[in-house]
Amino acid sequence: MVGIRRKIHANPELGYEEFETSELIRAELDQMSVEYKHPVGVTGVVGFIGTRKPPFVAIRADMDALTMQWVHRSKNAGKMHACGHDAHVAMLLGAAKILKEHEKDLQGTVVLVFQPAEEGGAGAKKMIAGGALENVSAIFGLHVANHVPIAEVASGPGPFLAGAGFFEATISGKGDHAALPHHVVDPILAASNVIVSLQYLVCVITVGKFQGGDAFNVIPDSVKIGGTFRAFTMESLMQLKQRIKQVITGQASVHRCLATVNFFEDEKPLSPPTINHKDLHEHFRNVAGDMLGFEKVKDHQPWMGSEDFAYYQEAIPGYFSFLGMADDALGPLPTPHSPYFRINEDALPYGAALHASFAARYLLEFQQEVPLLEREHHDEL
Repeated sequence: MVGIRRKIHANPELGYEEFETSELIRAELDQMSVEYKHPVGVTGVVGFIGTRKPPFVAIRADMDALTMQWVHRSKNAGKMHACGHDAHVAMLLGAAKILKEHEKDLQGTVVLVFQPAEEGGAGAKKMIAGGALENVSAIFGLHVANHVPIAEVASGPGPFLAGAGFFEATISGKGDHAALPHHVVDPILAASNVIVSLQYLVCVITVGKFQGGDAFNVIPDSVKIGGTFRAFTMESLMQLKQRIKQVITGQASVHRCLATVNFFEDEKPLSPPTINHKDLHEHFRNVAGDMLGFEKVKDHQPWMGSEDFAYYQEAIPGYFSFLGMADDALGPLPTPHSPYFRINEDALPYGAALHASFAARYLLEFQQEVPLLEREHHDEL
């Protein structure tokens, strides 16, 4: 797992471009004689271990990197695994190895979901459309966490992570020389007031982009701002989307500017909130508690980060949790999406074992009668 993670970390690929990552995954599955489907959702891979009969349970890992520069540089400049997806793939392959070695003991079928484009690309939607959840009655996911101690897990039933959306606004005015501010319609002033006004909305709105002007002494014709918004229900997200547009266009108008707002409905659709199925919470606690000790299974308050694992939870019961990797001996670990982010590789065996156990015990304890549709799966080769 360490070797696999380091290979992926050195060769980060963005959403729907994970061709070499996908090839590495398939090579590992071939070595284990694990049957799989590919491509699913452009670059995704779906593997199968067990009887190929009901019940079916899925465990998932995301594969994509982020558009940012790692402080140590990767082979692909400007791209970095700054959210732990390299570790997620390694742990799911580790779980596959465990499950394959015990395949004769499985009371059903484990579906391995290797998903592209989690970072704003709605890769989970494409995986679902490609049949990744066919016949599956439940799905589990893990995410490494820098704030949870090593050998601990943390989660909770109900809303766990926020839903999120993206926005970008172009605010247009009339530029001119900086010495003649009375002749201009200043879009920078308008954009500044827009940002301040957005902070009065009772929610989490982050403006992460502000682009305007190229010279010290010229007021530009237009400014672009962009960011994200988050909430714990889809209803709140939709209301928030409407209010963001009203605030931006209204404040721009106050300053005699025009504003257009883009919510990227096609490229970056609204990610729903991650809502953990209450019936699976007890399963999570029992499996993790038996493995790690119940004192190592912690309740976690809802968190404003978002995860497109939520799309799976809209389709079937699902459960998502944090896997700890904080260790005093390593010092503080930087947060995800930081250019200094790093993985504590000592967490990998815990993740692999938990993945395998969540799935195997689900098959043993939840013997639902799930209709098996006629279908064929072919090894890519």
